Amino acid sequence: MKVNMHEAKSQLSRLARLAREGEDVVICNSGRPWVRLTPYRETVERRQPGGLEGQIVIGPDFDDEDDEIIAAFEDSRIFPNAD
Repeated sequence: MKVNMHEAKSQLSRLARLAREGEDVVICNSGRPWVRLTPYRETVERRQPGGLEGQIVIGPDFDDEDDEIIAAFEDSRIFPNAD
């Protein structure tokens, strides 16, 4: 949809709604395309994996079982025995 600048000034709310609904709205100045009205969309930057190489060190005992932590889970009221 192409509209002239004067119409765009007086019909901005309607044009914004149409653009939001997917209509292609082009505002013309002296009959020539001037600007395109597009809805605002939050942009989410794609995360790039990595970036902390050499800054994080995981200890060699990271995966070792800890009897105290296991006992805390198994003996808690959250996970009662199935007996």
